[in-house]
Amino acid sequence: MTAIEISQPGGPEVLKPVDRARPEPGLGEVLIRVEAAGINRPDVLQRKGLYPAPDGASDLPGLEVAGEIVALGTGAPESLMGTRVCALLPGGGYAQYATVDHRHCLPVPDGFSMIEAAAMPETFCTVWTNLFQDAGLTSDERLLMPGGSSGIGTTAIMIARAIGAEVFATAGTDEKCAAIAGLGATRVFNYTTEDWETQIRDAGGVDVVLDMVGGENVNRHLTCLRPHGRHVSIAFLGGMQATIDIVSIMRKRLTLTGSTLRARSADEKAEVIDGLREHVWPLADSHRLKPLIDSTFPLERASEAHARMEDGGHIGKIVLTVDP
Repeated sequence: MTAIEISQPGGPEVLKPVDRARPEPGLGEVLIRVEAAGINRPDVLQRKGLYPAPDGASDLPGLEVAGEIVALGTGAPESLMGTRVCALLPGGGYAQYATVDHRHCLPVPDGFSMIEAAAMPETFCTVWTNLFQDAGLTSDERLLMPGGSSGIGTTAIMIARAIGAEVFATAGTDEKCAAIAGLGATRVFNYTTEDWETQIRDAGGVDVVLDMVGGENVNRHLTCLRPHGRHVSIAFLGGMQATIDIVSIMRKRLTLTGSTLRARSADEKAEVIDGLREHVWPLADSHRLKPLIDSTFPLERASEAHARMEDGGHIGKIVLTVDP
């Protein structure tokens, strides 16, 4: 099968098409003939040598795919054979075939293309666990989504709006601001030209921040939080270190937390998938939310897809398409 290998740590050019043996599903696993695979920031970090695959996972990048189940490992339900699914992977998605724990698969939502389905598992799991399970965002609260034009950002905005929460967001260009306003964000701030902190505080603040920026922005986010607010860190595009105002945390009784998804156990991931199936997938089946697709690239042009992500101009998800 054709797969995309990280030939050495480095820029997008180190992603190389290679020929590999088709993987075989192990105990409780299924084999998916991949039709599309989502691109995510952890893939970029792995390519740079900053985020190694967990023990036992494929060394190939790729954390989410959509396709048809074509083989079953021992213990995988026979009813899954031949079904079209999307799945959360610990790695190995940049390939024509991928294996995964059968519990980490979800049905393709009604009327969705395989490209749209492939853009969902990793992103939706990340948003669900951090925004709703950990931060406990409710319908009567307000979310601040910095970097709202990313795949995570657009997903968080859509799900938060679908449950009735209000959303403030930031983005770096007027084009991006207009795009995410179209997703239902109440107010969108261009962080390159506007004093978003002051405007958010003047508007009464927010209850939850889902932060992918990190760095100096953490303390700026804390100033925007209302009493009992929650700040959730899921990435650090602006830096891994932050200086924070401890007195503000104490005075407003704030909660700071964060997490990663890839390193969680198979059982933990299965619980996350179950939560999505129960609470979020009905919203997708009824077309109340659908991933925003920025662009697609053939598998063999994965390096171009990574360059697109790194240039920062994308709005929504970038997806690889995979020929049989």
